[in-house]
Amino acid sequence: MSSSDIFIGETIGTAVLILLGGGVVAAVTLKRSKALNAGWAAIALGWGLAVLTGAYIAVGLSGAHLNPAVTIGLAIQGTTEWSDVPLYFASELLGAMIGATLVWLAYYGHFRDHLTDPQILAEAKTGPEGLVEQDNAPAAGPVLGIFCTGPEIRNAVQNLMTETIATTVLVLSILTLGLTEGLGVSGTGVLIVALVVAGIGFSLGGPTGYAINPARDLGPRIVHALLPLPNKGGSDWGYAWVPVVGPLLGGALAGGIYQLGFA
Repeated sequence: MSSSDIFIGETIGTAVLILLGGGVVAAVTLKRSKALNAGWAAIALGWGLAVLTGAYIAVGLSGAHLNPAVTIGLAIQGTTEWSDVPLYFASELLGAMIGATLVWLAYYGHFRDHLTDPQILAEAKTGPEGLVEQDNAPAAGPVLGIFCTGPEIRNAVQNLMTETIATTVLVLSILTLGLTEGLGVSGTGVLIVALVVAGIGFSLGGPTGYAINPARDLGPRIVHALLPLPNKGGSDWGYAWVPVVGPLLGGALAGGIYQLGFA
């Protein structure tokens, strides 16, 4: 595939992934949304369907990595050229930023109402320990979770382990799809990956919000930092390295497991 195929496929596919994934979190979170308080099941299923949609759009052009951890795993497996890895990374990050911006545009009025609501702001100022600054101003902001992930128990080692384990499961499932005859030809491999993502959300998403994708977390976090959102607070950059390093470690680990056990 050409460089333009990789760029177009990964940018558009990742943008759609983040638009629909971030969109379901916005729908569940934001005041006056019809899906307000729909819960974790809606979020986990919504992210699975977001992967399904983005991957089906991109698979014919770029192979639909949509995730630097997947790109690393495929490069270690030998399916992706190492020379193409930087282009995949850049395209995925750009797509994630575009998708996060589209979420903001789609929910523009809801963001405004949510972030100017006195009750929401009061809750943000007295939120969980570790997410508030010394002056009691919201450090993580009442909508940061729409854009990126954060831990329920803030422990760097535990959080890193969770992201690494979850991403290893995801990437290993992708690498081994080709071992089942007919999956690639039928196109059902994309559906299976989407179901795996939903399953990870249900089973391993509770501790950290399961980034399992460095671009999915970093791109929208940058957008959160840049957008003119009132009362948004900080972007929690102290945690931002975990959902980048953990998934990359998981992708590399999955690639190594594949070479040792399946190649």
